[in-house]
Amino acid sequence: MNPRLNGRRGLFRCVLFLAFFGLTSPQGQAEAYVNPAKRYADAHKQYLDAACPIPVDGIKHFVYFARDREALRDHPLLTHPRLEGAQIMYPWSLLEPEEGRYDFSIIQEDYEYLQEHGKKLFIQLQDRTFSPEFRGVPAYIDGPEYSGGVMPQYAPDGSVDGWAAKQWHPKVLERFVALLVALGEAFDGKIEGINLQETAMSVNKEEDDSFSPEIYVEAIKANMLTLKQAFPQSAKIQYANFMPGEWLPWEDEGYLRSIYEYGESIGVGLGNPDLMPKRTGQLNHALAMMHEHQYTVPLSVAVQDGNYTGLTGADFLPGANTAEDLEKQAAQTKNLVPMLHAFASDFLRVDYMFWVHQEPHFS
Repeated sequence: MNPRLNGRRGLFRCVLFLAFFGLTSPQGQAEAYVNPAKRYADAHKQYLDAACPIPVDGIKHFVYFARDREALRDHPLLTHPRLEGAQIMYPWSLLEPEEGRYDFSIIQEDYEYLQEHGKKLFIQLQDRTFSPEFRGVPAYIDGPEYSGGVMPQYAPDGSVDGWAAKQWHPKVLERFVALLVALGEAFDGKIEGINLQETAMSVNKEEDDSFSPEIYVEAIKANMLTLKQAFPQSAKIQYANFMPGEWLPWEDEGYLRSIYEYGESIGVGLGNPDLMPKRTGQLNHALAMMHEHQYTVPLSVAVQDGNYTGLTGADFLPGANTAEDLEKQAAQTKNLVPMLHAFASDFLRVDYMFWVHQEPHFS
Protein backbone atom coordinates (compact mmCIF):
# COMPACT_ATOMS: atom_id res chain seq x y z
CA MET A 1 0.00 0.00 0.00
CA ASN A 2 1.15 3.52 -0.74
CA PRO A 3 2.53 4.76 2.64
CA ARG A 4 1.62 8.36 1.80
CA LEU A 5 -2.03 7.39 1.17
CA ASN A 6 -2.05 5.24 4.30
CA GLY A 7 -0.76 8.18 6.33
CA ARG A 8 -3.47 10.43 4.99
CA ARG A 9 -6.12 7.89 5.94
CA GLY A 10 -4.70 7.70 9.43
CA LEU A 11 -4.79 11.48 9.76
CA PHE A 12 -8.38 11.54 8.43
CA ARG A 13 -9.45 8.93 11.01
CA CYS A 14 -7.78 10.96 13.76
CA VAL A 15 -9.62 14.11 12.71
CA LEU A 16 -12.92 12.23 12.68
CA PHE A 17 -12.22 10.82 16.13
CA LEU A 18 -11.48 14.28 17.55
CA ALA A 19 -14.52 15.79 15.86
CA PHE A 20 -16.95 13.22 17.20
CA PHE A 21 -15.47 12.38 20.62
CA GLY A 22 -13.74 15.53 21.75
CA LEU A 23 -11.16 18.17 20.94
CA THR A 24 -7.66 18.26 22.33
CA SER A 25 -6.79 21.45 24.18
CA PRO A 26 -3.27 22.94 24.09
CA GLN A 27 -2.72 21.33 27.48
CA GLY A 28 -3.55 17.94 25.99
CA GLN A 29 -6.83 17.54 27.89
CA ALA A 30 -9.89 16.32 26.00
CA GLU A 31 -12.81 18.73 25.88
CA ALA A 32 -16.33 17.36 25.52
CA TYR A 33 -17.95 17.90 22.14
CA VAL A 34 -20.82 20.37 22.31
CA ASN A 35 -23.51 20.05 19.69
CA PRO A 36 -23.88 23.60 18.25
CA ALA A 37 -27.62 23.09 17.92
CA LYS A 38 -27.86 22.44 21.68
CA ARG A 39 -25.54 25.17 22.91
CA TYR A 40 -28.37 27.12 24.56
CA ALA A 41 -30.54 24.18 25.57
CA ASP A 42 -30.01 24.84 29.28
CA ALA A 43 -29.84 28.64 29.14
CA HIS A 44 -33.34 29.04 30.57
CA LYS A 45 -32.51 27.02 33.70
CA GLN A 46 -30.67 29.89 35.34
CA TYR A 47 -33.99 31.78 35.37
CA LEU A 48 -36.23 29.05 36.79
CA ASP A 49 -36.12 30.60 40.26
CA ALA A 50 -37.44 33.93 39.04
CA ALA A 51 -40.58 34.93 40.91
CA CYS A 52 -43.26 37.57 41.07
CA PRO A 53 -43.41 40.48 41.41
CA ILE A 54 -41.46 41.08 38.22
CA PRO A 55 -38.72 43.66 38.81
CA VAL A 56 -38.64 46.98 37.03
CA ASP A 57 -35.80 46.88 34.52
CA GLY A 58 -36.59 49.37 31.79
CA ILE A 59 -38.47 47.01 29.48
CA LYS A 60 -41.62 48.52 28.02
CA HIS A 61 -44.53 46.09 28.39
CA PHE A 62 -47.50 46.05 26.02
CA VAL A 63 -50.57 43.81 25.88
CA TYR A 64 -51.01 42.10 22.53
CA PHE A 65 -54.63 41.78 21.35
CA ALA A 66 -54.04 40.47 17.81
CA ARG A 67 -57.17 41.64 15.92
CA ASP A 68 -59.43 41.48 18.99
CA ARG A 69 -59.81 45.25 19.27
CA GLU A 70 -62.99 45.02 21.35
CA ALA A 71 -61.10 43.33 24.19
CA LEU A 72 -59.19 46.59 24.65
CA ARG A 73 -62.29 48.34 26.01
CA ASP A 74 -62.17 48.56 29.82
CA HIS A 75 -59.19 46.23 29.93
CA PRO A 76 -57.11 46.21 33.18
CA LEU A 77 -54.06 47.51 31.31
CA LEU A 78 -55.74 50.90 31.16
CA THR A 79 -55.13 51.41 34.88
CA HIS A 80 -51.99 49.30 35.40
CA PRO A 81 -48.84 51.42 35.82
CA ARG A 82 -46.46 48.72 34.50
CA LEU A 83 -48.26 48.33 31.17
CA GLU A 84 -47.40 50.95 28.55
CA GLY A 85 -50.30 50.25 26.22
CA ALA A 86 -51.65 47.91 23.57
CA GLN A 87 -50.21 46.20 20.51
CA ILE A 88 -52.97 45.63 17.98
CA MET A 89 -52.80 43.87 14.63
CA TYR A 90 -54.30 45.66 11.64
CA PRO A 91 -54.66 43.69 8.39
CA TRP A 92 -53.64 45.31 5.15
CA SER A 93 -57.07 44.47 3.71
CA LEU A 94 -58.86 46.78 6.16
CA LEU A 95 -56.42 49.65 5.77
CA GLU A 96 -56.52 49.75 1.96
CA PRO A 97 -60.00 48.61 0.90
CA GLU A 98 -59.37 49.84 -2.65
CA GLU A 99 -56.11 50.41 -4.48
CA GLY A 100 -54.66 53.73 -3.34
CA ARG A 101 -57.58 54.52 -1.01
CA TYR A 102 -56.67 54.23 2.65
CA ASP A 103 -58.92 53.99 5.68
CA PHE A 104 -57.08 54.31 8.99
CA SER A 105 -60.19 55.06 11.04
CA ILE A 106 -59.87 51.97 13.27
CA ILE A 107 -56.27 52.83 14.10
CA GLN A 108 -57.24 56.40 14.90
CA GLU A 109 -60.08 55.18 17.12
CA ASP A 110 -57.80 52.88 19.11
CA TYR A 111 -55.10 55.53 19.34
CA GLU A 112 -57.52 58.08 20.76
CA TYR A 113 -59.04 55.60 23.21
CA LEU A 114 -55.64 54.65 24.59
CA GLN A 115 -54.52 58.26 24.71
CA GLU A 116 -57.56 59.12 26.87
CA HIS A 117 -56.26 56.60 29.41
CA GLY A 118 -52.64 57.71 29.24
CA LYS A 119 -51.60 54.64 27.23
CA LYS A 120 -49.83 54.13 23.92
CA LEU A 121 -50.53 52.22 20.72
CA PHE A 122 -48.13 49.83 19.01
CA ILE A 123 -49.23 48.81 15.52
CA GLN A 124 -48.58 45.35 14.13
CA LEU A 125 -49.15 45.45 10.39
CA GLN A 126 -50.59 42.20 9.04
CA ASP A 127 -49.70 40.93 5.57
CA ARG A 128 -49.89 37.20 6.42
CA THR A 129 -52.48 35.20 8.30
CA PHE A 130 -52.79 31.95 10.21
CA SER A 131 -56.29 31.14 9.05
CA PRO A 132 -57.31 29.42 5.78
CA GLU A 133 -60.46 31.56 5.62
CA PHE A 134 -58.78 34.97 5.95
CA ARG A 135 -56.18 36.26 3.50
CA GLY A 136 -55.58 39.69 5.03
CA VAL A 137 -54.60 41.44 1.78
CA PRO A 138 -56.72 43.79 -0.34
CA ALA A 139 -58.94 42.12 -2.93
CA TYR A 140 -57.19 43.89 -5.80
CA ILE A 141 -53.93 42.10 -4.92
CA ASP A 142 -55.53 38.85 -6.14
CA GLY A 143 -55.37 40.10 -9.73
CA PRO A 144 -53.04 38.79 -12.48
CA GLU A 145 -50.93 41.95 -12.31
CA TYR A 146 -49.83 40.74 -8.86
CA SER A 147 -49.62 37.02 -9.75
CA GLY A 148 -52.33 36.21 -7.27
CA GLY A 149 -50.78 38.33 -4.56
CA VAL A 150 -50.59 35.69 -1.83
CA MET A 151 -49.12 32.26 -1.18
CA PRO A 152 -50.74 29.51 0.90
CA GLN A 153 -49.05 28.49 4.16
CA TYR A 154 -49.32 24.88 5.27
CA ALA A 155 -50.05 22.99 8.49
CA PRO A 156 -48.06 19.85 9.41
CA ASP A 157 -50.74 17.64 7.83
CA GLY A 158 -50.41 19.45 4.49
CA SER A 159 -53.61 21.48 4.72
CA VAL A 160 -53.66 25.23 4.14
CA ASP A 161 -53.54 27.05 7.47
CA GLY A 162 -52.95 30.61 6.30
CA TRP A 163 -51.73 33.01 3.63
CA ALA A 164 -48.74 35.29 3.07
CA ALA A 165 -48.40 38.26 0.74
CA LYS A 166 -45.88 37.79 -2.06
CA GLN A 167 -43.60 40.52 -0.78
CA TRP A 168 -40.94 39.47 -3.32
CA HIS A 169 -43.27 40.31 -6.24
CA PRO A 170 -42.33 43.85 -7.40
CA LYS A 171 -45.93 45.07 -7.72
CA VAL A 172 -46.98 43.66 -4.34
CA LEU A 173 -43.92 45.19 -2.72
CA GLU A 174 -44.66 48.52 -4.38
CA ARG A 175 -48.17 48.62 -2.90
CA PHE A 176 -47.00 47.57 0.56
CA VAL A 177 -44.32 50.26 0.56
CA ALA A 178 -46.98 52.83 -0.37
CA LEU A 179 -49.05 51.67 2.61
CA LEU A 180 -46.11 52.12 4.97
CA VAL A 181 -45.52 55.64 3.68
CA ALA A 182 -49.18 56.55 4.18
CA LEU A 183 -49.19 55.13 7.71
CA GLY A 184 -46.06 57.10 8.56
CA GLU A 185 -47.63 60.33 7.36
CA ALA A 186 -50.65 59.71 9.58
CA PHE A 187 -49.11 58.28 12.76
CA ASP A 188 -45.35 58.81 13.05
CA GLY A 189 -44.56 60.42 16.38
CA LYS A 190 -48.06 59.75 17.69
CA ILE A 191 -47.91 55.99 18.20
CA GLU A 192 -45.24 54.25 20.28
CA GLY A 193 -44.20 52.12 17.33
CA ILE A 194 -44.97 49.77 14.47
CA ASN A 195 -43.76 46.29 13.65
CA LEU A 196 -43.90 44.08 10.59
CA GLN A 197 -44.81 40.42 10.95
CA GLU A 198 -42.45 37.47 11.13
CA THR A 199 -40.18 36.51 8.24
CA ALA A 200 -40.96 32.77 8.48
CA MET A 201 -42.69 31.46 5.36
CA SER A 202 -43.30 28.04 3.83
CA VAL A 203 -42.68 28.71 0.15
CA ASN A 204 -40.26 27.52 -2.50
CA LYS A 205 -39.59 27.86 -6.23
CA GLU A 206 -41.72 24.79 -7.01
CA GLU A 207 -44.78 26.67 -5.74
CA ASP A 208 -43.79 30.03 -7.24
CA ASP A 209 -40.97 30.23 -9.75
CA SER A 210 -40.60 33.97 -9.12
CA PHE A 211 -39.49 33.25 -5.54
CA SER A 212 -35.99 32.79 -4.24
CA PRO A 213 -34.62 33.24 -0.70
CA GLU A 214 -32.29 35.96 -1.95
CA ILE A 215 -35.13 37.95 -3.54
CA TYR A 216 -37.18 37.53 -0.38
CA VAL A 217 -34.32 38.90 1.75
CA GLU A 218 -34.10 41.98 -0.45
CA ALA A 219 -37.85 42.55 -0.20
CA ILE A 220 -37.70 42.41 3.60
CA LYS A 221 -34.85 44.91 3.59
CA ALA A 222 -36.78 47.21 1.26
CA ASN A 223 -39.68 47.26 3.73
CA MET A 224 -37.29 47.88 6.62
CA LEU A 225 -35.75 50.84 4.83
CA THR A 226 -39.20 52.25 4.13
CA LEU A 227 -40.08 51.83 7.83
CA LYS A 228 -36.98 53.81 8.74
CA GLN A 229 -37.90 56.61 6.36
CA ALA A 230 -41.65 56.66 7.07
CA PHE A 231 -41.32 56.51 10.88
CA PRO A 232 -38.31 58.61 11.91
CA GLN A 233 -39.78 59.26 15.37
CA SER A 234 -41.76 56.18 16.41
CA ALA A 235 -40.11 52.83 17.14
CA LYS A 236 -39.97 50.49 14.13
CA ILE A 237 -39.36 46.76 14.35
CA GLN A 238 -39.11 43.85 11.95
CA TYR A 239 -39.98 40.46 13.43
CA ALA A 240 -37.28 38.14 12.06
CA ASN A 241 -37.48 34.55 13.26
CA PHE A 242 -36.85 32.02 10.45
CA MET A 243 -35.98 32.33 6.78
CA PRO A 244 -36.83 30.05 3.84
CA GLY A 245 -33.79 28.25 2.46
CA GLU A 246 -31.80 27.84 5.66
CA TRP A 247 -31.96 26.11 9.03
CA LEU A 248 -29.50 27.19 11.69
CA PRO A 249 -26.94 26.28 12.76
CA TRP A 250 -26.35 23.55 10.17
CA GLU A 251 -27.61 25.32 7.03
CA ASP A 252 -26.48 28.90 7.47
CA GLU A 253 -26.86 30.82 4.22
CA GLY A 254 -26.61 34.16 6.00
CA TYR A 255 -30.22 35.15 5.30
CA LEU A 256 -31.45 35.72 8.86
CA ARG A 257 -28.10 37.07 9.95
CA SER A 258 -28.19 39.68 7.19
CA ILE A 259 -31.62 40.87 8.33
CA TYR A 260 -30.30 41.50 11.84
CA GLU A 261 -27.17 43.18 10.55
CA TYR A 262 -29.18 45.37 8.20
CA GLY A 263 -31.58 46.47 10.92
CA GLU A 264 -28.69 47.49 13.15
CA SER A 265 -27.01 49.35 10.29
CA ILE A 266 -30.03 51.47 9.32
CA GLY A 267 -31.68 51.89 12.71
CA VAL A 268 -34.62 49.47 12.52
CA GLY A 269 -35.29 47.25 15.52
CA LEU A 270 -35.58 43.47 15.44
CA GLY A 271 -37.96 41.12 17.16
CA ASN A 272 -39.24 37.58 17.60
CA PRO A 273 -42.94 36.64 17.70
CA ASP A 274 -42.70 33.64 20.09
CA LEU A 275 -40.72 33.57 23.32
CA MET A 276 -39.79 29.87 23.50
CA PRO A 277 -36.57 29.56 25.55
CA LYS A 278 -36.78 25.73 25.60
CA ARG A 279 -37.28 25.16 21.86
CA THR A 280 -34.19 24.31 19.80
CA GLY A 281 -35.49 26.00 16.67
CA GLN A 282 -36.18 29.34 18.33
CA LEU A 283 -32.94 29.21 20.33
CA ASN A 284 -30.83 28.72 17.20
CA HIS A 285 -32.47 31.47 15.20
CA ALA A 286 -33.84 34.77 16.50
CA LEU A 287 -32.94 34.19 20.15
CA ALA A 288 -29.34 33.39 19.25
CA MET A 289 -29.15 36.46 17.00
CA MET A 290 -30.23 38.66 19.90
CA HIS A 291 -28.03 37.02 22.53
CA GLU A 292 -24.81 36.80 20.54
CA HIS A 293 -24.57 40.39 19.34
CA GLN A 294 -24.75 43.93 20.69
CA TYR A 295 -27.41 46.26 19.30
CA THR A 296 -28.14 49.95 19.44
CA VAL A 297 -31.59 49.46 17.88
CA PRO A 298 -34.52 48.27 20.03
CA LEU A 299 -35.05 44.54 20.43
CA SER A 300 -38.42 43.00 21.18
CA VAL A 301 -40.00 39.66 21.92
CA ALA A 302 -43.63 38.60 22.06
CA VAL A 303 -45.32 36.11 24.34
CA GLN A 304 -47.98 34.94 21.88
CA ASP A 305 -50.66 32.25 21.74
CA GLY A 306 -49.57 29.17 23.66
CA ASN A 307 -46.31 30.62 25.00
CA TYR A 308 -47.69 30.83 28.54
CA THR A 309 -47.67 27.02 28.61
CA GLY A 310 -44.52 26.47 26.53
CA LEU A 311 -46.30 26.13 23.18
CA THR A 312 -46.62 28.13 19.97
CA GLY A 313 -49.58 28.67 17.68
CA ALA A 314 -48.06 26.06 15.35
CA ASP A 315 -48.58 23.40 18.03
CA PHE A 316 -52.32 23.82 17.61
CA LEU A 317 -52.33 23.30 13.84
CA PRO A 318 -53.88 20.15 12.33
CA GLY A 319 -51.46 17.26 12.50
CA ALA A 320 -49.06 18.95 14.95
CA ASN A 321 -50.35 17.59 18.27
CA THR A 322 -53.36 15.77 19.64
CA ALA A 323 -55.78 17.52 21.97
CA GLU A 324 -54.55 15.22 24.74
CA ASP A 325 -50.95 16.30 24.14
CA LEU A 326 -51.90 19.96 24.43
CA GLU A 327 -53.96 19.44 27.57
CA LYS A 328 -51.14 17.49 29.20
CA GLN A 329 -48.60 20.19 28.38
CA ALA A 330 -50.82 22.92 29.83
CA ALA A 331 -51.57 20.91 32.97
CA GLN A 332 -47.89 20.24 33.68
CA THR A 333 -46.73 23.81 33.18
CA LYS A 334 -46.47 26.21 36.07
CA ASN A 335 -46.59 29.98 35.77
CA LEU A 336 -43.87 30.77 33.22
CA VAL A 337 -44.19 34.56 33.34
CA PRO A 338 -41.31 35.23 35.79
CA MET A 339 -38.94 32.94 33.88
CA LEU A 340 -39.95 34.36 30.50
CA HIS A 341 -39.40 37.90 31.71
CA ALA A 342 -36.03 37.10 33.29
CA PHE A 343 -34.86 35.30 30.15
CA ALA A 344 -35.95 38.18 27.92
CA SER A 345 -34.38 40.78 30.17
CA ASP A 346 -31.01 39.14 30.89
CA PHE A 347 -30.35 36.67 28.07
CA LEU A 348 -31.92 38.66 25.21
CA ARG A 349 -31.65 42.22 26.59
CA VAL A 350 -34.91 43.32 24.97
CA ASP A 351 -36.45 46.77 25.10
CA TYR A 352 -40.07 45.71 24.43
CA MET A 353 -42.19 42.77 25.52
CA PHE A 354 -45.63 42.08 24.07
CA TRP A 355 -47.86 39.84 26.23
CA VAL A 356 -50.78 38.21 24.44
CA HIS A 357 -54.23 38.67 25.93
CA GLN A 358 -54.86 34.92 26.26
CA GLU A 359 -57.08 33.80 29.09
CA PRO A 360 -56.91 32.38 31.66
CA HIS A 361 -53.13 32.68 31.45
CA PHE A 362 -52.91 36.46 31.09
CA SER A 363 -54.93 37.14 34.25
